[in-house]
Amino acid sequence: MIINFLWLILGAATLIQFIYLIFVYGRLSFFYKAKPSPDLHQNQEGVSIIIAARNEEENLKKLIPELFKQNYPLYEVLVVNDRSNDDSRFLLEKLMSDYPRLRTVTVNYTPEHVTPKKYALTLGIKVAKYDVLLLTDADCCPASENWIRRMTQPIRNENKVFALGYGGYEKAKGFLNALIQYETWFTAIQYFSFALWKAPFMGVGRNLAYRRQFFMDQKAFKDLWKILGGDDDLYVNKYAGRKNTSVVIHPESITRSIPKKTFKEYYIQKKRHFQTGKYYKTTDKAKIGIYAISHLFFWTAAIALLGIVRQWEPIAIIISIIIIRAILQFSAINNAIKKIEGHQKVFWTMFFDLMYLSYFWIIGAKGYLSKTVRWK
Repeated sequence: MIINFLWLILGAATLIQFIYLIFVYGRLSFFYKAKPSPDLHQNQEGVSIIIAARNEEENLKKLIPELFKQNYPLYEVLVVNDRSNDDSRFLLEKLMSDYPRLRTVTVNYTPEHVTPKKYALTLGIKVAKYDVLLLTDADCCPASENWIRRMTQPIRNENKVFALGYGGYEKAKGFLNALIQYETWFTAIQYFSFALWKAPFMGVGRNLAYRRQFFMDQKAFKDLWKILGGDDDLYVNKYAGRKNTSVVIHPESITRSIPKKTFKEYYIQKKRHFQTGKYYKTTDKAKIGIYAISHLFFWTAAIALLGIVRQWEPIAIIISIIIIRAILQFSAINNAIKKIEGHQKVFWTMFFDLMYLSYFWIIGAKGYLSKTVRWK
């Protein structure tokens, strides 16, 4: 009886996994083909790059000069200095003398009823000079001088409100960095794939563009003030739709951030991300949840059956199913990474798949239930 039940679970979970890997995530991995190269020089509307930064002196010192190497004729960089107690203020004053298109807004306090980063971003957006906004973080850096052109092209020339980009992390040695790289790739595959299905559900603030006027008209954070995170994914979740959103998939459009160096830092970061996930629309939670639950059931049933059955035939069937899924997953992830980054390969996909399983259900559960997360 138990064996029959486990076979039923394995069969159903395998079917769902294959549907996701082939038809859902495969939308990016197997079926997506880049459009003919758009005219990036058409309609060179002004762009405001907005960065909310707290105690980011060292990162700003590196980032600001890089931003002013962009190959774009009309843009400003607006840094919102949010209650910093390092020397960010003095650094920004010096940099403004070197870069006339750099502006700053200083936040001295945050009202009690709002969360800090949303308040800082809102102040920056209100005083932005241009209607096309391009958001990133202080610890990020564009991968190319055409970042502005690539990321804002759908907004400037295709009448889109949102443009979702990829925010990667710098490579480093060690297991933690490898896990961060895998998790970041897989998250991008998820939100790019659903956006390509005309069902966008999130974006990342490390690389996100949208219209200022839309933000102002919607009073965009009005129902999100008390939620610590969500200035990126919850905002996109609430307002992005099949007609007003585009994805930007090109190696020149990506940003790279400094990854966490310790498991404790990474845990705090991911706990915060999962905490905001519980505020997604029900349908969007289902999109992620169906895959996650079938993923858990697949490995649970497969491992349980391997521990119970004794005949070689069913053992061979189970191992064959695991291998077929591993090959499909390897192909889906590596095809997607190649389209997003233009190169790169990850070989130990099944190993990281098991690591992701543990990470998702342990850290995810803690983050989902947590009420004590913070920005900085």
